[in-house]
Amino acid sequence: MHPRGPNRRTALRGVAGALAVTAVSGCTWREPPSPPVFVVATGPPGAVYREIGAEIALLLDERLPGTRVETVETGASHDNLRLIEAGGAQLGLANLDSVMAGGVADADPLRAVGRLYDSFVHLVVLDGSPVRRLGDLEGRGVSVGADHSGTEFTADQILTETGVAPEAVRMDQAASALALGRGEIDAMFSLTGLPTPAVADLAERHVIRLIDLSDAAVAMADARPEAYFPASVPATTYEGVPACPTMSVPNLLLCSADLPEDLARLVADTVYTGAGRIAASRPEAAQINVRTGISTGVVPLHRGAARWYRDNKPS
Repeated sequence: MHPRGPNRRTALRGVAGALAVTAVSGCTWREPPSPPVFVVATGPPGAVYREIGAEIALLLDERLPGTRVETVETGASHDNLRLIEAGGAQLGLANLDSVMAGGVADADPLRAVGRLYDSFVHLVVLDGSPVRRLGDLEGRGVSVGADHSGTEFTADQILTETGVAPEAVRMDQAASALALGRGEIDAMFSLTGLPTPAVADLAERHVIRLIDLSDAAVAMADARPEAYFPASVPATTYEGVPACPTMSVPNLLLCSADLPEDLARLVADTVYTGAGRIAASRPEAAQINVRTGISTGVVPLHRGAARWYRDNKPS
């Protein structure tokens, strides 16, 4: 794999070529040729997207001989959507609420390879903070995530729905955790898998608390029931931090609608048969399975991914 730096290139072309016939999992299908370049859009420092995206890229590197599989660091969901739509990436991760924000229709250029795992909203403060509930953020300095990130989008939705108005600053998760630890901000939002690397690192250096978001979770689930679900961060997630009510958002692995069908099928096969390897380094990847993979909400499955699910139905 050949990782790429934090530039946001927006002009890679699709893949094409002759197809050969082979057999996978007992089913005959056309093995796609190896495209010259395959780009996976991931996320910012301190985020699960970046780590899971890198693991997916490693697996694809093994399955696509002769291909330069690259990862690109992004602000997360919204950056990834824009890259895929512009042809700058063939694959990317995004939260379902971010995808739904632009509307979804059969004519749209995005398709789902599958649902991967759920992200959880964190509202993190230091233990000595006077912030005890969401409303206490009013007028305080709060990181709402990096520009164009899923955290930024979801935090904005929560704050709009509840009418709370903090002094919002925009930083990626790693920078937010550092700023919170230094007392430069009062709180940080994070929307990512469990455990979040940036929050876990912060919990090792400082005593932290998670703010109860149960009321906001109910309001968000009522407003957008396909995107938001009441949930809880388990007590074992972060050192010294008890269980805390919050909300979750499904994460999807997305591609362009014009990705060749057999290449999309290969991606689905690679990710879902390789989930155990991904989970060895990222615990949330244990959620990746065939049964939930097709639950992509309003986002249509790519035809190649749909073929793979049909051929690999759980018994």
